[in-house]
Amino acid sequence: MFSTMQDVPLTVARILEHGASFHGRATVTTWDGEGPRVRTFAEVGARAAQLAHALRDELGVTPDRLVGTLMWNNADHLEAYLAVPSMGSVLHTLNLRLPAAQLAFIVNHAADHAIVVSGSVLPLLAGVLDQLAPTLRHIVVSGPGDLSLLAGFAGGVHEYEALIAGRPTEYPWQDELDERSPAMICYTSGTTGDPKGVVYSHRSIYLHCLQVNSAATFGLTQQDTALPVVPMFHVGAWGIPHAAFMSGANLLMPDRFLQPQPLAAMIERVRPTVSAAVPTIWNGLLDELDHPTGREQAYDVSSLRQVVIGGSACPPALMRAFQERHGIRVVHAWGMTETSPLGTFGLPPAGLDEEREWEYRAMQGVFPASVQARLSGPNGERMPHDGVAAGELEVRGPWIAGAYYGGAGQEPERPEDKFTEDGWLRTGDVGTITPDGFLTLTDRAKDVIKSGGEWISSVELENHLMAHPEVAEAAVVAVPDEKWGERPLATVVLRPGAAVDLRGLRAFLAGRVAAWQLPERWALIPAVPKTSVGKFDKKVIREWHKSGKLTVIWEDGKASKGEQG
Repeated sequence: MFSTMQDVPLTVARILEHGASFHGRATVTTWDGEGPRVRTFAEVGARAAQLAHALRDELGVTPDRLVGTLMWNNADHLEAYLAVPSMGSVLHTLNLRLPAAQLAFIVNHAADHAIVVSGSVLPLLAGVLDQLAPTLRHIVVSGPGDLSLLAGFAGGVHEYEALIAGRPTEYPWQDELDERSPAMICYTSGTTGDPKGVVYSHRSIYLHCLQVNSAATFGLTQQDTALPVVPMFHVGAWGIPHAAFMSGANLLMPDRFLQPQPLAAMIERVRPTVSAAVPTIWNGLLDELDHPTGREQAYDVSSLRQVVIGGSACPPALMRAFQERHGIRVVHAWGMTETSPLGTFGLPPAGLDEEREWEYRAMQGVFPASVQARLSGPNGERMPHDGVAAGELEVRGPWIAGAYYGGAGQEPERPEDKFTEDGWLRTGDVGTITPDGFLTLTDRAKDVIKSGGEWISSVELENHLMAHPEVAEAAVVAVPDEKWGERPLATVVLRPGAAVDLRGLRAFLAGRVAAWQLPERWALIPAVPKTSVGKFDKKVIREWHKSGKLTVIWEDGKASKGEQG
């Protein structure tokens, strides 16, 4: 027997054509610092066609070539998101927060033919021009910028609006592309070693969009306005831009205005219903909502029905504060570059009492049907999904990477520490899974503290510390200990005017974890260092400790640089 269903390719071009026509009245609002600039989906679709004509006819972008984007979240970036894959080429989103050497590495490794860059970040690109390979032939500047910074570039320099002006507003999109062909490449943040390229296919993006729009996750509809604070340069802004174009949800793009005050202002004015970002963003926004800058009245953020937090574990205290003080429901999610990124989503089961519901909401969420998951023990044994047994999380599915990009003309790379022999992705996250499929992450495999033969979760200690009202941030790392092998070092950022001291924090923590898990070593720091995507960068803290840059306060009150003695 054969299926009688039509075999229609699942492509980004189909998403573009559908959004620009059936949802043509939906809007993309870009915040410019003073207020909103608005384009309709129909206008975005027409401008995407003009961009595609310019890329093909003037810049020589063919299906075998990559177009990089070094841009903030804005309407021009969305046009590139749609145009480049739909014309059969590959979009390469460049992380503008990477160190210069890593930025140059990924441009060269991907062999980008052209780069579209926001004018405000031209100094970053100009600073690495002398490190870029001659495969880069064109730079297109979007928005105001100092073009003289590109004077040393041997290729063509173009202004975005001038480049697309007067070109046809329709394009023969490659709707019949092989759905398994590459559409977008995103590199990992390179926290250990060089960044790795993850190549998303048209099929993986399309299927991921269906999951983002599902009621079991973001649930985007034509009645929503989505605010992706998570950057478009990393993991496709969690799939929100493409998913919104598929569903007809309006988009609010924050551009470079990611600070707490402008975020609060744009939420009040444009009235988004759904948003997504990493915990550090929401921690800052909470402070602004609690203590508005330069105004007496509170911000009206009542439009938000759901805020999604991922990238790293969200402290339950932060979730409760948003809901109890501002009526905003915070939902956990988990994912990574290699998972497109949606891996779990934290909507709890129905019918729970309040206490039990909060237990579920503190978890990272449940796996959708398209993501299979298993836990691997220290010796590779399969761990039960009983909510107790911990192991390294491994996943597979239609939007999960099975390899890394090996470079132009090279075979894909499948390092043993990232992929199992049977093709599953090794996430590097340690956690438990309940019988009903809810994930709780206890640590990164590289961050778990192995003390006297027992594991201590740095994430659990951090969550408890950040529940203290006078703690803004806390990061816990493992440091060497002669007796126990490793012990936790707690680094803490206090809120302005805080009265609590480290002895008081240790007493606060003592009532929440076992006595043997309590840190003996403490340090006050001005801010927790962050990675290019806003996660806590614990390797920096470990280096501070190793080099003696931290003043460590011991439980007996003695201070030392690095280790005691």
